[in-house]
Amino acid sequence: MPASHHNIFAPTTEADWRKAVEQVLKGAEFEKVMVARTADGLPLLPLHPRRKDVGAIAGQRGAERWRISARIADPDAERGNALLHEDLLGGADMVTATMAGAPQARGFGLREPSPASWAQALGNVHCDLVSLRLEGAPFGGRALADSFAAFAQTSRLPGATLKVDFGLQPLADFAAVGHFPLAFGTLMANTLEIIRHRQAEGFAGPFLRCDSRPFHEAGATEAQELALLVAQGVAYLRALEERGVALEEARGWLSFTLAIDDDFFLGIAKLRALRLLWARIEEACGLPPAPIAIHAETAWRMLTRHDVHVNLLRNTIAAFAAGIGGADSVEVLPFTGPLGLADAAARRLARNTSLILLDESSLSRMVDPAAGAGSLEAMTDALAEKAWALFGALESQTGNRLDGLPNALENGFVSEMLRDARDARLRQLATRRQPLTGVSEFPDLTETPPAVLAEARVHAVPDGALPSVRLAEPYERLRDRALRIGHGKPPRIFLANLGRVSDFTARATFARSFFEAGGIQAQGNDGFLGPDGTADLVAMVAAFRQSGAGLACIASSDDLYRSSAGQGDGLLAGAAAHALLQAGARQVWLAGRPGAEEAAYRAAGIGGFSFVGCDVLASLEAALDAIGT
Repeated sequence: MPASHHNIFAPTTEADWRKAVEQVLKGAEFEKVMVARTADGLPLLPLHPRRKDVGAIAGQRGAERWRISARIADPDAERGNALLHEDLLGGADMVTATMAGAPQARGFGLREPSPASWAQALGNVHCDLVSLRLEGAPFGGRALADSFAAFAQTSRLPGATLKVDFGLQPLADFAAVGHFPLAFGTLMANTLEIIRHRQAEGFAGPFLRCDSRPFHEAGATEAQELALLVAQGVAYLRALEERGVALEEARGWLSFTLAIDDDFFLGIAKLRALRLLWARIEEACGLPPAPIAIHAETAWRMLTRHDVHVNLLRNTIAAFAAGIGGADSVEVLPFTGPLGLADAAARRLARNTSLILLDESSLSRMVDPAAGAGSLEAMTDALAEKAWALFGALESQTGNRLDGLPNALENGFVSEMLRDARDARLRQLATRRQPLTGVSEFPDLTETPPAVLAEARVHAVPDGALPSVRLAEPYERLRDRALRIGHGKPPRIFLANLGRVSDFTARATFARSFFEAGGIQAQGNDGFLGPDGTADLVAMVAAFRQSGAGLACIASSDDLYRSSAGQGDGLLAGAAAHALLQAGARQVWLAGRPGAEEAAYRAAGIGGFSFVGCDVLASLEAALDAIGT
């Protein structure tokens, strides 16, 4: 290429870019307009730092496949075994066995652990060729471990030939029940006894699980989840060291399990930050960094009960992030999970999500592909720093008997921290600043849900336990209430579209999504426009009466709302509301922000307003109140 063709574009700096942006903003504050923030308050910049050279994070999976986990949690052990065989033949190479009473069983689960029940659930499974993860009922680790060890012995499977994560997790179990059944020190003494028994039988572990899922489901932010994971590991190391176990040995007994949701870049950063944080803990303990086993599970809290096929997209994003972020094993929850016990088709889609990412996209063939990307490196560092500060706050919770996380659980510090984070997120959901596709945005009231083997079961949360909250639940409760009011059919709202198509289309579309998010079906039309170019209120009233709807929502432009109704000095919006109420509407809404005319509109009978940023949940509750109980 001729020299004259080099450097066609003049070099630019971040300052040049910032100057150009400020010209476009025309005085608006840069931070408010251009910088988004995570739930932890970490900035998401529009222009990230340039790529930098970084070393590999200690303990990364490397250029190897992540394991694909399939869960068996069917109370019908024979049916569950058949489904598990399909999973293993279809590409899964890890089994997560979940007992009844375990939070992740969601009301299902394998029956009480015994060698016989294990033999039935894992019949004809080559346990020495796959990895196994055990999930038991809270504080049921001894019975779980003893029964599995007995099953292995009767099946002539020496412990040394099996890769088993026994999943002893007293700190995560506290989250599920709200208290320790024994003093934490006694629990750890018992846990050490269980581990020594398993070691004598040849099992190598890991034995202790640091599990963030109960905290994630209770509303934890990314940094809070990481801090709680690290705090669990430190509490276990401290307790084991006090009982004579060398730290070098104790750290090899730990595994880490965390939830990954559909924020792709944060998911990657969270996994990478966990390894950085734990390497710092090892350094503080005087230990050289060593690989840690990280199991990632697509997040339960992001799944929805309505428009469930969108869950396939959420799961794909989460699994993608888990693989890129370096998880050693990944479980994709079936997309029908909130509906009940998944059938073979849903399980197949779950495992194929990882298979496609591994075999068709070859995502496992590069070591830490996110390394060096300026945005991800900055996010990883910021997340690790925030989590470290929160970890310090957890460690500062000291009491007469406990230090660190055990005391932070008992004194309510953790529950209050998570409640504040959960409430903040729910406020974002209520105003749709955090949208849920298919739920708060673009709902489909005519969908036919896919089949499940058994419908979802409701199980009570013990007093003091952390709640398990899916983000879509507030909207799902509204949808359920709407169906009760409509005796199995959605109640209806009439869209009183005034003027030309260009006047009402945007707001009518918004209003449709707004009301249908609460299970209220919107009835549209081509608008009501008289021959003289003004709104035809007579035709509007006739159409409303014919619709049989109980509610009405006026949709048009602000100019038309404020125009004269041709009857004195009244506004058109007020006249339309009066006419609809006279025609039998129980409540009339207006699509749009009322502004300075709110008092006049309310005086005319308008009972509510739908606009961007309003409290959608409260508004929909009011609309359902107007229809019935």
